Amino acid sequence: MGSSKIPMPKKNSLTTILEVAEGKNAIDLAVPMSNLNCPDKLIDLVSKNMRLGNNDYSPVEGVGLLREQIISLVNAQNNTSFNPDKEITITAGPAQAMTTAISTFIKEGDEVIIFEPVQESYAPFIELNGGRPIFVTLKLPDFRIDWEEVKKLVTSKTRMIIINNPQNPIGRIFSEEDIDQLKRLTNGTRLVILSNEVFDNIVFDNLKFRSLASVPDLAAKSLIVSSFGPVFNITGWGIGYVFGPEKLMSEFRKIQQFQGFSVNTPAQFALAEFLQDEPDFDAICKSYHTKRDLFISLLKGSKFDLVPTQSTFYQILDYSKISDESDVDFALRLITDYGISTVPFSAFQHEKTKYQLIRVCFAKPDELLVQAAKKLKAIPLKSRH
Repeated sequence: MGSSKIPMPKKNSLTTILEVAEGKNAIDLAVPMSNLNCPDKLIDLVSKNMRLGNNDYSPVEGVGLLREQIISLVNAQNNTSFNPDKEITITAGPAQAMTTAISTFIKEGDEVIIFEPVQESYAPFIELNGGRPIFVTLKLPDFRIDWEEVKKLVTSKTRMIIINNPQNPIGRIFSEEDIDQLKRLTNGTRLVILSNEVFDNIVFDNLKFRSLASVPDLAAKSLIVSSFGPVFNITGWGIGYVFGPEKLMSEFRKIQQFQGFSVNTPAQFALAEFLQDEPDFDAICKSYHTKRDLFISLLKGSKFDLVPTQSTFYQILDYSKISDESDVDFALRLITDYGISTVPFSAFQHEKTKYQLIRVCFAKPDELLVQAAKKLKAIPLKSRH
């Protein structure tokens, strides 16, 4: 039998953690999804559209009503004028949007700049298309971008730069300085910017998120990916979207017709109708903000240091006062000794690092967070010999 075209490393550490956790029936703070409820009305609307017969293939670009509703929101939020017919495509989740965008623009010999920590799917797909991922590690302690380092990595082969803003899993938001540096970096180049902005509606501490769509110089060369998965708790529906200028979107759709083809039709109609009632995104954000603050308060007195998070529903914990173990070994011991599953930070790095960090998902029922925090606070400082 032939081997896969993707040069796969050993099993991803997240996969290992989830397999061990399942066997131990551990409290789940690892799985990257919200356990909060999807709005009842949205569920009713899906059922309604199934009964109405909206069960056939949808257009390659997505249901027109949904594209109109999303672009209406995008234009209102960013003071833009994107066209719902030619500048947005509905996709089978944000991951499919990202990988199709990579397939569209990356060919043999192209280089793609990626900022780490990063989701593990991007690099293999770049390699599958003959490209080469160029990794830039965010700098501790605040995970800032060293733009001087980035400038040195841009060559004549650089075709794309992938942005994750807000950054998953650390919750960092691009500053105005970051946006200015990105403008300078890409000015006068043929670079395509691929910006994952899935957590754009979940931002804490009165901070202001700014989409690349709101920056004309960047919007002109960007494909922006997002989803209603985190805000409506429908990550399992497999619906995302990508928008950007027609010159990029027309190329994207050439590949979408083969990779995506048709996305969950009744759910698209349901989302379109649901969005007409203007959901309260501020209230949704506040609910996650409350969860974050609760989890932080519950961990007071623990031996963990918390890395501040400005967005997402994740919290990074620094366990350097507790153990000298690798993050994978420490995460495995949390399962076996304390019954809690978390994600080692190395799951988001392409090479081994000495970071003593783990990621937890706090979008869980309050009672589960209380139980988990109690166990985490029971972990002692590392012994000194």
